[in-house]
Amino acid sequence: MKKYIPIAIFIVLVAFLGFGLTNDPKKVPSPFIGKPVPAFETSRLYQSENISSADMKGKVWLLNVFASWCASCRAEHKLLTEFIEKTKLPVVGLNYKDEEADAKKWLAFFGNPYYAIAVDRKGSIGIDWGVYGVPETFVVDKQGIIRYKQIGPVDELALADTIIPLVKKLEAE
Repeated sequence: MKKYIPIAIFIVLVAFLGFGLTNDPKKVPSPFIGKPVPAFETSRLYQSENISSADMKGKVWLLNVFASWCASCRAEHKLLTEFIEKTKLPVVGLNYKDEEADAKKWLAFFGNPYYAIAVDRKGSIGIDWGVYGVPETFVVDKQGIIRYKQIGPVDELALADTIIPLVKKLEAE
């Protein structure tokens, strides 16, 4: 009986490896989908007044978590900018664990397409939203319910297949 233990362990490890290799890491289920947005109030990057999740109530909007130190954020920024310009959808940028001067320099170089930029110096807002890393993007409906979470950079496929159709549906409701 003892001679079968290594074989059993090997089979279990192969099963776990197979399971892990067949799953898409960008499709980590979020417990926040279908739930109200975590409330926040924080300073804006360029303005003296604060921004809060309550300010967005009644609008379909996106929260895009980004940072100047994030290489993937650079990869998605041009496409995200084009999307915002085309749709006029309010997108709140959440500047995550970043220095304000670095964020302003980054936005001056790459452009600032955001409706507003919320500052999250310590990452506490990101933690409340279940952020694993940057970039991440959330689609929020008019009632303040999270409807979708994009882990990693927004790409053309995610926009065309998921985000744009979802936004159109939510705006029509």
